[in-house]
Amino acid sequence: MNGQSTGHPDAPRATLERMLARHGLRVRGGWIPTARDSLPSLPDGQTAAVVWMVGQVGSECWSAFAASPYFSDGQADPMDRWSKSIGKPLAEQFGGVAVFPADGPPYYPFSQWAARAEPLRISPLLLQIHPEYGLWHAYRFALALPGLVAEDAGEIKRGPRPTVVDLCARCEGRPCLRACPVQAFDGSGYSVERCAAHLHRPEGSACLQAGCLARLACPVGTEHRYAAEHAAFHMTSFANRH
Repeated sequence: MNGQSTGHPDAPRATLERMLARHGLRVRGGWIPTARDSLPSLPDGQTAAVVWMVGQVGSECWSAFAASPYFSDGQADPMDRWSKSIGKPLAEQFGGVAVFPADGPPYYPFSQWAARAEPLRISPLLLQIHPEYGLWHAYRFALALPGLVAEDAGEIKRGPRPTVVDLCARCEGRPCLRACPVQAFDGSGYSVERCAAHLHRPEGSACLQAGCLARLACPVGTEHRYAAEHAAFHMTSFANRH
């Protein structure tokens, strides 16, 4: 496989899954990069043979994150720092590099990368919707590694995935667009200012404490909805930034 290095052990997906599981994370699929992807070089100067997308479904990572020192140390971006504390040493162990959504500018196209690994589409809320998990999932980082073992190679295809079913186009009434109390979403755009202003008013407490009401209205993957504490964490973080 182009770009493989013999100086480090290969990392089969099953091995990565076991190592990530202790943090409530999982491999969310992978893809084979090309020169057009402009990934960072590996520590040995070679190019990556595979990129594994790492993230969580629902709130499966919440207990591990909430128990970490990053959650309560009072510093900025606790979940990003927690993710880096996991991704960087894991990548180094296998001679690769970890890439994070907040790295930049310029920022790496995580949404495009994710769509090469899983059957995703952009929802009217501008979040990626998964046919099983709905809107209740996230990508924490990507692992660009030097080796791809044969047992995994057959599951990964070069280039974009085939077109997937547009669940939102088939959704009757699109309740997500009607649920926002300040109409921050119109199906093609999102008013950050309108949303943030609402969260800073008393009437925004429901969104702040339970999570985005528009997101909660989506009928796909409801069993994977974030736990209340997890949802409140993200909403509070958003409000504090705006």
